[in-house]
Formats: sequence, C-alpha cells, structure tokens
Amino acid sequence: MFKRFSILILGGALLLSACGAQGTPTLAPVDISNTAFAAAFTNVAQTQEAIPTNTPVPPTETPTNTPEPTFTAPPPPTLEQLVSLPTATQAVVSSDPNNCIKPLNIGEAGALKRIRIENLTDGSVNFSLNLWTPNAFGQCGALSYTLQKNGKINVSVPVGSYYGYAWITLKNGKTSTASGSWVINQGYDDLVVVRIGNEVVTAH
Repeated sequence: MFKRFSILILGGALLLSACGAQGTPTLAPVDISNTAFAAAFTNVAQTQEAIPTNTPVPPTETPTNTPEPTFTAPPPPTLEQLVSLPTATQAVVSSDPNNCIKPLNIGEAGALKRIRIENLTDGSVNFSLNLWTPNAFGQCGALSYTLQKNGKINVSVPVGSYYGYAWITLKNGKTSTASGSWVINQGYDDLVVVRIGNEVVTAH
C-alpha cells in the first residue's frame, strides 16, 4: 500500500514538473543586432535634437580706411591767358562761371585785407591782381591797377590765393613783364605789401 502511494506521488510530481512554467524564450542573434541598432539610432536622434542649432552670426562690417576727398587747387593763369587781356584795366569776361579770368566781385567775396602795391621797376606798370581760385565765398577774378615809376597805392582785397602779373613799360619804349603768386590770409590787421620788381612780384 505504501509503495503504491509513493509511486503515485512520484508520478504526480513528474506531471507537475512537466506542466510547470516554461523558461524565458531567447532571441535570435539577428533580432538582438536589430534591436541594438534601433536603440542606438533612437539615442543618436534624440541627442541631435537636444543640440541647439547654430544660428549664423551676421558678418560685422569691417571699417575701411577710405581717404577723404582732397581738394586740388587749379594752377594759376598762364601767361597766354593774361596776355589775352586787352589792357591791364579790362579783364575778359568769360561765359564759364568757373573761369577765374573775369572781373572780381569784391562785394560778394567776403572779408577784405589791406594791402599796399609798390612799383619798384624802372618804368610804369599795368598790374593785374588775380584771385585765381575760388575763395571760401566761391569768388575769384581779377583786379587791375596802373602805377607810375615809384608809385604806391593802398587797396583792400578779399583773402585768398593770388597771382600777380605786371606789364612794365620803360622810358625807351621797351616792355617787360614780372609775375608772382602768394596767399593773403585773414588774421592780424597787418598790412600786406606787394612789391613789383623788374622780374618778379612778391608779397610780404
């Protein structure tokens, strides 16, 4: 009886063992590889999304050393231009407003400066005093004077760049010329002396 009961218990145990929970199924190597690849790809994608986008910085303007425009004064009148004047007291009126071979408009040329013109030549002089480039008031042109030997005259002229030209007539009838250029500035109330020599005109 006891032996029979033991056989029944053993058979029941074997039956329960056979019907028990099955083990955890294992994945095939290819499934493990695919799963790892998908997880890695997802991780990379999430990492890329978390990185802030690089907004391009607008380029800054690099300052350039552009030289400021410089003013180049035109040259003084040529001898041919001045000789074309019919007399020292009559300047040629040009239709070109930028041409300084014309009478000087003193009334609109700004502040005046006192000068003394002295004839130091051996004869009489017809003297053309030319403001040969526009001054700060945009005026230019010629003033004309006649001086006898050793003659002197005091006049007031606008400040600016001047060119002086003298036609000299000697006692024997021969003629010669003298010229020079200088700048008359506004400043101390000193007298500018323009001296006409036999060959050159100077200002001090």
